[in-house]
Amino acid sequence: MQKGQIRVQTENIFPIIKKFLYSDHEIFLRELISNAVDATSKLKTMASLGELNEEIGSIDIEVILDKEKKTITIRDRGIGMTTEEVDKYINQVAFSSAEEFLTKYKGQGDSANVIGHFGLGFYSSFMVSSEVDIVTKSYKGGNATQWTCDGSPEYTITKSEKTERGTDIVMHINEESEEFLDATRLRSILKKFCAFLPIPIQFEGVQINNTHPAWIKKPSELTAEDYQSFYKELYPFAEAPLFWIHLNVDFPFTLTGILYFPMVKNNFEVQKDKINLYCNQVFVTDEVKDIVPEFMMLLHGVIDSPDIPLNVSRSYLQGDPNVRKINAHITKKVADKLDELFRNDRKEFEQKWEQIGLFVKYGMMTDDKFAEKAAPFFILQNAVSKDFMTLLEYKQKTETLQINKEKKHVILYTTDPVKQDTYIQEAAAKGYCVAIMETVVDNAFVNNMELKWEGVTFVRVDADIAENLIDKKEDSPLLLNKDEETTLNDLFTKQVHTPGVKIECKGLSVESQPVIITRPEMMRRMKDMASMNPTMSWYANMPDEIIMTINGNHPIYPSILNESDSTMQENKIKNLADLAMLSQGLLVGEDLTAFIKRSITLL
Repeated sequence: MQKGQIRVQTENIFPIIKKFLYSDHEIFLRELISNAVDATSKLKTMASLGELNEEIGSIDIEVILDKEKKTITIRDRGIGMTTEEVDKYINQVAFSSAEEFLTKYKGQGDSANVIGHFGLGFYSSFMVSSEVDIVTKSYKGGNATQWTCDGSPEYTITKSEKTERGTDIVMHINEESEEFLDATRLRSILKKFCAFLPIPIQFEGVQINNTHPAWIKKPSELTAEDYQSFYKELYPFAEAPLFWIHLNVDFPFTLTGILYFPMVKNNFEVQKDKINLYCNQVFVTDEVKDIVPEFMMLLHGVIDSPDIPLNVSRSYLQGDPNVRKINAHITKKVADKLDELFRNDRKEFEQKWEQIGLFVKYGMMTDDKFAEKAAPFFILQNAVSKDFMTLLEYKQKTETLQINKEKKHVILYTTDPVKQDTYIQEAAAKGYCVAIMETVVDNAFVNNMELKWEGVTFVRVDADIAENLIDKKEDSPLLLNKDEETTLNDLFTKQVHTPGVKIECKGLSVESQPVIITRPEMMRRMKDMASMNPTMSWYANMPDEIIMTINGNHPIYPSILNESDSTMQENKIKNLADLAMLSQGLLVGEDLTAFIKRSITLL
């Protein structure tokens, strides 16, 4: 029997002390199975190089639960260890055999798939164990070895009766960690961390992993059904994705993966953290915000890269130029894919715009490079014809107008095609296109893109600016004389008591409504932004600024002005004002009740 003391290399243990190694105890399973995969991958490398003097046989890894003995065993049929190797690699913390193996066999066989680099994974077993046994037999032959430690620096090494090549890690689970003795709990952890490991993992007689997931295959080897099937494997209860992007990069970094565009609704009920990061098929995290641009957090799927720098526990990303390069590459790939879809089948692209558009707008707001690449395939839908136009096509259909002393292309838009239908129809009748901008990001998008797109401004179709722009196309003089105009203004001023309402009389076209409600564009935008930003709540509570425009050219006014019954005249004026307020959802409560009663009386 050999006795000794574990030799801790202080320069290697120091990062552990600083980071406390593992914050999540269930990670022990990932680390130990990763080690088992490493041992098996090494064996496959040796076999491929002709350095294995026996049949490779079964290489499945087993996870064995024994509730009575309160043990969990991880059994591999990999390369195994001699007594000397146990002393070298186990008794010296942070002396990684994987690191040494990679150096020796760099570029040969399956050596690139060896996972471990820090040599610390095995010690995660002590987070859940009162005692750990290693029972191992090397492929080189010789006696099997058993190493036992209770978590202190003291250990024992003895001979073992094990006859098969490979290693058993036997964990005697402590009282605080007995939750891991539950088969359902264990299976869920295995599915989380080991679902796509390259070596078969057996638990209770069932293989729990897919050793050849879609992302490690070449795109030419996969059909649309394969991609759909893999998405279903990742997200069993999700709707089918719109489309996907297969990442496959060898230089200047290694990156594989598949990113899916999920079905995204206008209400923006999007589940983030749906992109999983893997390192050589080992699950690392679903926190990928440093690798994937923020707007792409709406995507689902898998990214796998051995070049992403992780800390010692593989749980957190570390700052590195490769992360920025990967981030930029993913942005480019997504933009290129969208551009390809638009150019190859514009009709299908337009049909999917309801879902794609939300993503594209979010990306254009938050990422300048993506905004530049997205400009050619950004499209607007006409509220009347339902046709789609690119920004360039919209510009070609509109003349530049003088806005605040600058020549600009004005994009008229609607945030509610039903509520704003009157304004839309009036604009359309005079040759204007009105774009539908009704998603939750559109208010912010409009403000943001005005700063990025030179010579473009957005104006909501029911804004005061829009009314002025539309009426400039048809210069209608006011048909009322000065006295009639004054009388009409006085009648409306007397009947309208809503705070913040400004009344004016203009000569609009005879086809226009008798009264039109508009709001100052910038004030409305500020209030819309304030409604979504708690820090601006004081702004949201300010009274609405409303401009009530009397169309003095409407044929209804001569008869009202000639009305001899003053009560009837006042009721008609009040009803016209209320109808305009009602069309904008501004007539509520007692005012709405009074309007209904008054309308019945007038009838």
